[in-house]
Amino acid sequence: MKLLLFMPAPRLRGCLCILLLLSGMVVAQTPDPEPVEATPPDVSGLPLDDFTHREVIDQHQVLKYAPVRESDILWEKRLWRIIDIREKMNLPFAYPEAPLAYLFGEAALVGDLTVYDAADDRFTQPLDAETLGKTLFKTDTIITVDPVTYEETIKIVRNSINWADVKRFRLKEAWFFDTRTATLRFRILGIAPLINVTNGEGDFLYERPLFWVHYPSARPFLARQKAYTPGDNLSATITWEDLFEMRYFASSVYKENNVYDRRLQDYLTGVDVLHQAANIDDALFNREHDLWSW
Repeated sequence: MKLLLFMPAPRLRGCLCILLLLSGMVVAQTPDPEPVEATPPDVSGLPLDDFTHREVIDQHQVLKYAPVRESDILWEKRLWRIIDIREKMNLPFAYPEAPLAYLFGEAALVGDLTVYDAADDRFTQPLDAETLGKTLFKTDTIITVDPVTYEETIKIVRNSINWADVKRFRLKEAWFFDTRTATLRFRILGIAPLINVTNGEGDFLYERPLFWVHYPSARPFLARQKAYTPGDNLSATITWEDLFEMRYFASSVYKENNVYDRRLQDYLTGVDVLHQAANIDDALFNREHDLWSW
């Protein structure tokens, strides 16, 4: 180092160039590392239906909501919405391999998710696996005949519901104006899948909620479930939690908080229900604009 300090400037520059060339040659001659096996054998011994293991979704972390003080809430409104999965924007809800209602039901049966009784939407009665099983499964009694002895045997068969019968979801949410950030914000509170009930001939009778899911508690579970959104990009890592937080769905209001606690269809009919739902959405966003008007 001392010799380099006392060298003339031209010689010093020459020595530095030679050192850089030598270091580049050493780096270039370093052998390439051995490739890592991209598809290790599955634990079950079955072949992997992919060309690599997918771990991005499994390691996805949920960002906590920013705390909101009650004194900072200038104005608040509760809304109940309907998400119809037959609309084009809502097609991810009905993805055949993993519809959202199926993900909720299976996770609740194995204990990964807590669901609540559909008697009310205030999450007052959690459902255990046995009670939920009675809701999701139908028990039928059939008679089988032995082809050799012609002996009749009565068997009890448990049939799972057809998840394709879930055509709509209910969504409960709160909208509020936060004076600390001076913004109109929202929080989704609950989600309930609605199943169509038909008669013996397959004619539609009515729809009923299967259960309620408390959305803030279900966010970690939804963050580990991939949502197959339109766009033909199979490697997209959008989760169900991302989809709800970005509001990547179409919906219509069917109830707002009121002193009568009634739905729109309780005092309106036909197209007037849709008009009033649109008016509620317009009034919601106009309120923020009015707060900033001079």
